Amino acid sequence: MTEAVPDKTTLCNFRHLLEAHGLNKLFFDAINRVMVQTGHMMKCGTIVDATIMNAPSSTKNAAKSWNPEMHQTKKGNEWKCGMKCHIDVDAGSGLMHTITVTAANAHDITQAAVLIREDDEMVYGDSGYLKIQKHPEVTND
Repeated sequence: MTEAVPDKTTLCNFRHLLEAHGLNKLFFDAINRVMVQTGHMMKCGTIVDATIMNAPSSTKNAAKSWNPEMHQTKKGNEWKCGMKCHIDVDAGSGLMHTITVTAANAHDITQAAVLIREDDEMVYGDSGYLKIQKHPEVTND
């Protein structure tokens, strides 16, 4: 490849343009429909997880302050500031079917209701999803 990768401002502006018009979800849903129709994605089990997208300490806006969407959180013994990406993948194929982004200090379980599909028979997750059965928005109780 000989073309340069777009800079982060261009990518963020493009992402915000897609979000403003609801196209990001339309594109993602269309891709998932094709994956299900072609048999590349099952719809019976899912794996949920989240990861912190740590922003370097130099990532500040023109006013010399953090982006208001970013927050601090402690993971292990280390403080991180940034965003958290919550991902749901098909248990059979490993293909991602749902993704949400929150501030880094959002607990993993807060996005579980969005990530888990209605027809999922099994859900796999790490300790961030313990006691998920106590959340009525997830269990439909």
